[in-house]
Parts: sequence; C-alpha cells; structure tokens
Amino acid sequence: MLHLPNTRALTLSGIATPRRPRLLLALGLGLSMALSMPALQAEARGAPESFADLAEQISPSVVMITTSSVVASDTQGGPMVPPGSPFEDFFKDFMDPNGQGGNEPQRSEALGSGFVISADGYIVTNNHVIEGADDIQIEFFGGKRLKAKLVGTDLKTDIAVLKVESPEPLPFVAFGDSDKMRVGDWVMAMGNPLGQGFSVSAGIVSARGRELSGTYDDFIQTDAAINKGNSGGPLFNMDGQVVGVNTAILSPTGGSIGIGFSMSSKVVSHVVDQLKQYGETRRGWLGVRIQDVTPDVAEAMGLTDAKGALVTDVPDGPAKESGMQAGDVITTFNGQEISDAKDLTRTVADAPIGEDVPVIVLRAGSTQTLQVKLGRRETAEADQPVPAAQKDTPTTPQTAEVLGMKLVPMDEQVAKDLNLPVGATGLAVTGVDPASDASSKGVMPGDVIVEAGQQPVVKLSDLQDRVTEAKDAGRKSILLLVRREGDPRFVALSIE
Repeated sequence: MLHLPNTRALTLSGIATPRRPRLLLALGLGLSMALSMPALQAEARGAPESFADLAEQISPSVVMITTSSVVASDTQGGPMVPPGSPFEDFFKDFMDPNGQGGNEPQRSEALGSGFVISADGYIVTNNHVIEGADDIQIEFFGGKRLKAKLVGTDLKTDIAVLKVESPEPLPFVAFGDSDKMRVGDWVMAMGNPLGQGFSVSAGIVSARGRELSGTYDDFIQTDAAINKGNSGGPLFNMDGQVVGVNTAILSPTGGSIGIGFSMSSKVVSHVVDQLKQYGETRRGWLGVRIQDVTPDVAEAMGLTDAKGALVTDVPDGPAKESGMQAGDVITTFNGQEISDAKDLTRTVADAPIGEDVPVIVLRAGSTQTLQVKLGRRETAEADQPVPAAQKDTPTTPQTAEVLGMKLVPMDEQVAKDLNLPVGATGLAVTGVDPASDASSKGVMPGDVIVEAGQQPVVKLSDLQDRVTEAKDAGRKSILLLVRREGDPRFVALSIE
C-alpha cells in the first residue's frame, strides 16, 4: 500500500474552523492539491453515454509535473521560506513533523498537473505547484519525460507557464470560452491525484463566478473529483477545450467532497498570453479606490439602479488626470458596461496600457464621458508607500451624537491622534451605538466623516444640515464618505 506523507492544509478566506470544511490549496512540497470545476457549454446536452472518446482525445495533452528543490534547514529545522509566508507553517510541519531540527540540506519533491497549450512546448500549471523549485520534470501521457524551464508566474491568479524543448511537435489543447459555461453543464478533469498517475473524473458545473481571496478571482465550482496532485490540471468542456485550471477544494479532510474550484479560462488565457510575451503580467491601472453600489447607497444617491462602481477616492494617477472625482459612479469602461467594483477591476486589468479609453460616469445626476490614459498596475503598486501604523482611537469629552455616532470636529490634536496630516478636516467618530445602523454598516471609532450627501462636512452642524436636507427630499438614507487610516469608502445610513 502506498503511504502518502501527511500534509497540513492551508486555510483561506476565513472559511475553515475546527468543525467546518476547509478551503485547501495544493502546496509546492508534498503532493500538490487542486480542484477542478466543471466547464460550461453553449448548448444544452444530455448526459453522454461515455466520456471515453473525450478522454482519449485530450489525454495526450495533459502532463504530470514533478518538482524538486534543495531545502536548507536552520537550527530549528525549518525550511527556507520567506518569513510570514502563508505556506511557512505547512513547510515546517511537512519537513520536520517531530520538531527535531537539523542543519543538513534536504531535497524535497512535489507532484502536480498541467497541460500543453502549443505544439512548441508551452505548458500551463499552478504557481504553487512549481514555486521554489530548482528542477521541474514533465511526464507525458505516453511516458516521455522532458525537463522544463519556468517562463513566468502570476501570484494573483496562481498561474505559471513552463516551456519544454521537444524534437517533435507536442499534442496540445486550446482554451475555451468559460463565459459560455452554464451551471449544470458537463465537465471533465484530468490530472495526477494523490500521485497515482493520469486519472480522469467527470461532473458538472456547480456554480459560476466564485471568489476566494484574490483580486482577479473568477472560479468555476465543480463536483468533478479533485484531489491533491490535481493542482494545475485542466478542466475541459465536452468539446475538449480548457475552461478552467484546477486550483483549490473545499474539504474538512483534504480529500474531494465534490466542491472544487477552477480558475476560469477567461482569466487564465489573458495571463498566459502576457507571461509568454513578457515573462510577467502587465495589467491596466486606473488609479481609483472603488466600492459596489449597494441598494441603500443607490437610494441615498438618488440612483435608479444599484449597479456600477462607486469611486471613493482619486489619488494621483490616470483617473485624477482625466478629471474623475470621488462620488462618481463608473457605469461603462472602454465600451463595456460595469456591474460592480469587481467587474471594473477585471475589465481595467485587461485594458491596453498607455492608451486613451473612454469611461462613462454618473455625476450629480448627469452622465459624463472621460478619456483616461491607463497606467500599469504593477508599476503603481511598486511605488505605493508603506501605510502608516494604526493609532489609538482618540478620546475627547467634546462630542455630539448624530445617527448613533459620537462625533467631534477635527482639530490639530485629533488629527495627530489619528495620524492625519495637519489641516485635515471632517468629523472624527469617537463612539458608535452598537444598536445603530452605523454600527451594522461597519462604522468604528477612529473613522473620519469627510462628506455627507456628497458635500464636505467640517462642523457638526454641517452633518445635521445634510440629514435635514435628505429628510426634506424624501430620502430614507444619507450617503457618508468615511475615511479609515486614509482609505475612503461610502456608507449609506438610515435617517428614518
């Protein structure tokens, strides 16, 4: 009987508790774990009599990946991983389960899956399958083995592209359109589960548009069996096209319980194109902070529909240069309608860097079109300053209570206590009634209200006047712009 090493699962997104299922990622040491999601199809189809023809068609393009690396132990026996890495505890438990330590370097191996996307040898897998490896070996369905080199990785989507040199053209598969997949469509997953070799499983698309923890998440959920070792493997539609890359599973034990997640081909294909061309990603950057337009925010702003992306802040960058303002609602970007903040983030990421794109915004009840020349997100993120450390909540006896919040006008001392620049204005929150709407909407002591009804507030009377105006206009709520450690967001509070 094959004995597999125990692994310690990585818990993501606060899903796992001792008594609840865990969201698991395959790791770069030990057997890689992946989830597959059913692909969606353009046309309804009945259950196939057999998946054998499809399996025979796609098998030559699927590969098993074996990685190895030399891990230098420290005096405590811990592996060489970046301090604070989410995988640090896992590596410690895996490499030194008895805590005995040692100084001798050790060679560690990992297993995963992948698939060939071109005849000249480009291969797609998960980043966590090959992360930290100094040797990557590819085994093909027919038994041939080739050494691979790393072309590029994207941590935000957990995607990596490899390249092998083959004397003859390799069988490959193409990406399909994951947007055409529907809940209930058949899908097939293939990979190397639990180190057992090439294996096929089938199921349906259980859900679409799942988000786990990443900015660009767009996962397909599937009940096709996915286990450790499937990470990086493909999820196929019934036409033999890849509609997802198996990445994670939700499980209390580490084994498949029919809840797997596969990053959609819509996201993956764009990342792969950039990694092949540049060896890195080059995403568009608009330069705004945004949030969803919730029904209460829409009502407070007098909007007909709760859709679009609400701009909360416009720091220096492309959007500011175009004239965009906090309080604008972005409804269309580069000809594409925007449904929410996540939709805008993904759309901007795929837009051309350095080119002018039209952005339609709603401002004070009217529509405006702005021309924005996009920057590059990776460059902007590298230039961002380290955020200031959080300070203790200020206290002062000179407060007034409005909408369940104890407020004090900003002055030099309050600004200093909140680590704000000299001259900062607004109303500082010093307390919140737990039974108030403000508390349920997440307002906390230390927050600063800088706008009410999309007008600046400096004095307590400013806020009180805006509340009165909203009531006179028949509104049920008022929109506040709240800053916390410099980060803004809009909050709609009930005034009834």
